[in-house]
Formats: sequence, structure tokens, C-alpha cells
Amino acid sequence: MSQLRIALLGTGPWAGRTHAPAIAAHPDVAFSGVWGRRPEAAAALAAAHDTTAYAGGGEGGPGEGGLDGLDALLAVSDAVAFALPPDIQAPLAARAAAAGCHLLMDKPVATTVPGARAVADAAELAGVASLVFCTLRFAAGTAEWVEEQAAVGGWFTARAHWLGALYGVGSESSPYADSPWRREKGGLWDVGPHALSALLPVLGDVTAVTAVRTEPDLTHLVLTHTSGVTSSAVLSLSAPVNGAGAGLELRGEHGTVVLPEQWGDPADTFGLAIDALLTAARTGRPHACDVRFGLRLTEILAEAEGQLGALGRP
Repeated sequence: MSQLRIALLGTGPWAGRTHAPAIAAHPDVAFSGVWGRRPEAAAALAAAHDTTAYAGGGEGGPGEGGLDGLDALLAVSDAVAFALPPDIQAPLAARAAAAGCHLLMDKPVATTVPGARAVADAAELAGVASLVFCTLRFAAGTAEWVEEQAAVGGWFTARAHWLGALYGVGSESSPYADSPWRREKGGLWDVGPHALSALLPVLGDVTAVTAVRTEPDLTHLVLTHTSGVTSSAVLSLSAPVNGAGAGLELRGEHGTVVLPEQWGDPADTFGLAIDALLTAARTGRPHACDVRFGLRLTEILAEAEGQLGALGRP
């Protein structure tokens, strides 16, 4: 495998600002094409990065006549990167795996356990490599920090806060605010994976979760881990601008440590994720952030959502 041919599914702002530039700039991959449900958006993004557009031929989603061109793109690709809403991403990822393509998925993999499990099973059946783009696990600085704290051990507790201001008081217009799935699912599903992706490798898998929602989109989680340690996470996309921020603090036998504040440029970090996918594809060794890990994140978040009893609506 001299160069991995990577396709991009999705044409929104995350795809345009992060995925497409990273794929186009990576020296060890070939950008095989862009697929989108809106032909004009696919054409514009493909033209900007000197690749080919494969349009969906309409506004329909999977099973609704909106998949024109997808199979043609999969046929000329070795891997697929996804920048789609999670519950559109999941069935298309299973389709890509069945076509023999490695998967570079966004978080969360899906917002239902059956949806995430179907992708994991499809990847395993096809024998393809998979990776979920949990930013902290690839960004320069934070990835090393997570590994270092996992090796230290002796932790007494941890607390995380991911308080976005996408829909908060004083927030300015953002292209991400137009995302229907983020508005519906809120911070639990959008930023919850960030907190979990750092807590689990340090403290162990979650054996119990308690969830409380004190505002329309302010979720509090208390997690018990296999290490016996408990942690907490506070999650929202609706914090006031002046009160927004994200962080993770660990306390234990060796003192207190805090997650680095600088996470780097997202496109550069996505390039590091491509490196990780290349390694997994060439060696056959699963990455720690593979689709099975993505499934586990969905299971934990779905348990929390079930406790909130609001059908996923913040």
C-alpha cells in the first residue's frame, strides 16, 4: 500500500475546515473524492481541493434515493473519512466497510447502540481498520498527556467540564449552530465523547453511570470506573459565552494534574489521525480509538440519556 486513497463523505463546515484540508495536504494519501447529498456543495469542496465530486443526487438520506455516486466513490477508495451527522454516518460506514474500505469516523459513531454496533460488526466482518476521531487522543500534547496519566496510576478522582457556548447567551453566529443533530442532542452527545475519551484510558472502563440534567442542556455525569475510582463530567452546548470552557483535572497520590489547554489546529490533528489509520491498516493492529471504542462511548452515553428520560432532547 504505497498511498491510501481516502474519500470524504460530507460537505459541511467541519468537512471544509478540517477533513478536506488535512486529506489534501497529507503526503501519504490520495484524495479520491468527495460525496455529499447536495451536488453543488460536493462540487465546490472537491474543486477547492483538486479532487472529484460524487453527489448524492438529491436530499434523501440512506434508503431515500440520496446515495447516487456513493458506490462509485467507494470503488476507487481504500478508506473513507466521515463528516456527517452520527445517525447518517453509521449506516454509510457499515456500507463502506462492506465495500472493503477502512473507516475514519467522527464522534459519536452513532447516537443509538444498535447503530454503533452495526458499524463495529461490519468493520470486524470485513476485516478493515477503523478509527474514531476523538480529538484529545490525537492532538499534539493532549494525546501524550492521556498516555502519561494512564501510566502513572494512583488516581483518587477526576472531574471534567466541557461547556460550549454554541447556543448560549452572548454567542455569536456559528456555522455549527445550524446543525440539527447538535441542537437536538445537546452537550451530552456532542462534547460528552471528548470527556469520556480521556477519562476511560486513565481510569478504566465505566461500570456505572448516574446522569442528572439541571437545565435544558446542562448534564451532570457521575461515573464509576473499573479501577474503583469515580469521576464526574459536566456537559453543555448552551453555556454563557463568559462561562464557557473545557478541561479535565485528575487528583491522586502524586498530586493534581490538569489537561493542557492548547489542543492545536484541528486540521493538523486530523492529519495525525490519518497517520494512525495508516498504521492500523498496514499492521492490522487495532488502534485504541477504533470503532469498538466508539461503540463503548455510545453505550455509556445512551445509558445516561435513558436515565434522563427525555428521548435525547436537551
